[in-house]
Amino acid sequence: MRLAAAVAFWASAAALAWTQVGYALALALVRLARGWPPAAGAAQPVQPPPDVSLIVAAHDEEVVIAGKVANALALDWPRDRLEIVVAVDGATDATAASARAAGADVVLDLPRGGKVRAQDAGVRAARGDLLAFSDANALWERDALARLVEAFADPQTGYACGRLHFVSDVGTNQEGVYWRYELWQREHESSLVSITAGNGAIYAVRRAAYLEGDPRTSHDLALPHRLLRAGWLARYQPAAHAWEKMVPSVEGEWARKRRMMRHAWPAIAGGGLLSPRGLPPLYAAMVVSHRGLRYSTPLLHAVFAAASLARLGTRSGRAAALAQALVAGAAWAGGRRRARPLLLARYYVLTTASIAAGLYDWLRHGTPAEWEAAEGTR
Repeated sequence: MRLAAAVAFWASAAALAWTQVGYALALALVRLARGWPPAAGAAQPVQPPPDVSLIVAAHDEEVVIAGKVANALALDWPRDRLEIVVAVDGATDATAASARAAGADVVLDLPRGGKVRAQDAGVRAARGDLLAFSDANALWERDALARLVEAFADPQTGYACGRLHFVSDVGTNQEGVYWRYELWQREHESSLVSITAGNGAIYAVRRAAYLEGDPRTSHDLALPHRLLRAGWLARYQPAAHAWEKMVPSVEGEWARKRRMMRHAWPAIAGGGLLSPRGLPPLYAAMVVSHRGLRYSTPLLHAVFAAASLARLGTRSGRAAALAQALVAGAAWAGGRRRARPLLLARYYVLTTASIAAGLYDWLRHGTPAEWEAAEGTR
């Protein structure tokens, strides 16, 4: 019994330390050993500029869709080589009419089928050689498309995502420690092999590489590993900037990530995300470290807590139990006092719990293809 508790204690502690800190340090060391290769794709523009179709899937986005189309029209890209496609997913408001009035080239008025199916329909209707995708509430910098397209100068690049910034109502940058850390890891992954996940606000896919898939799972999680298996690379372009309104509270972020994880679990459990088949060994290790172990953190914390209690008679057990109690207490206090260290603890606890909550939702109710906008982000 003591041996089992000790093994569980040290194994769970090591797994948590690896996925939260060790993996990032290992990425940096491997990159350093390889001569610190650049993370971005080509630094020069692609000539001649390819035809690009910018596809926006939108459900009940009447409030923001005109602004999104105007933002797309203002991009620094030849107008005759840019097609704006708005795929309206069963809207109950005037999203389609607003998109047409704002100047979208193609507006598809589709029955409700979910974001991925709307994107698939947009791809089938698009004429571009490159397919760019964005959210209705995400605004791109004027040069963002040009910087994103630079990745495709490399003929092996099938997917590229840019850098998403979060802003508050007053316009200040509110990305937070977690998101900056995530982007730092993404930059290293891109320079070494390929990113393990993207983001839905700013990304592009080569038409020849585009894959239709499970409508319950977003492109963010599904495309990078599927494209790598098909012989393409997925890159991160940090010079391509987009801005999106942040969820206004940690509790709102908990709800958003719970919903995201409900859509992620089909890819994790049945979509081949964690299968090493067809993946380079380094990338397979990256997926296990950054995705597999990250999504296992609720279980790892539960095992670590139970093992700590079982080992209260040891110095390490008492120290671990005290540390976990302090983090839990700080998370609780973060709901009552808006001090940064307390909010950081609250964010970590709630987002970790959201992984388990999303799993519960998926197991109990399944995952619908449809989605709703996160509260406070429009």
